[in-house]
Amino acid sequence: MSAGEASPEAFKPLFWVGRSLDDLRDFPEEVREIIGFALWEAQNGRKHIDAKPLKGFGGAGVLEIVADDDGSTFRGVYTVKFAGAVYGLHMFQKKSRKGIKTPPHVVELIHKRLKMAEEHYQKWRLPQQKKGDQR
Repeated sequence: MSAGEASPEAFKPLFWVGRSLDDLRDFPEEVREIIGFALWEAQNGRKHIDAKPLKGFGGAGVLEIVADDDGSTFRGVYTVKFAGAVYGLHMFQKKSRKGIKTPPHVVELIHKRLKMAEEHYQKWRLPQQKKGDQR
């Protein structure tokens, strides 16, 4: 294994919350590739060079990747807040022509999906911990 590569044990599963995967599938191919690569980096314990913490979520646990295509802007929001897992929270096309601020209704949806991810993580993590105890 060369420097910079993640060990197979470090690879984290990716879970999708709500319609995030369906929404990503509707994006242009180049945008899907950019966001997909950022998620792959997160699964390998790394941060994509263009990923930025999303404001209003307390630190770097919720990240956003922005990709432009043919005059449109697309955003992918995901979290690495939970040890051993990555969650795709919301994939959307930015509609507003002015400002970069995320609209309040989108922030609210991301908060709801983050809560859903936390609930899923608690259920998913318990069997994972039991597997670790048996080793």
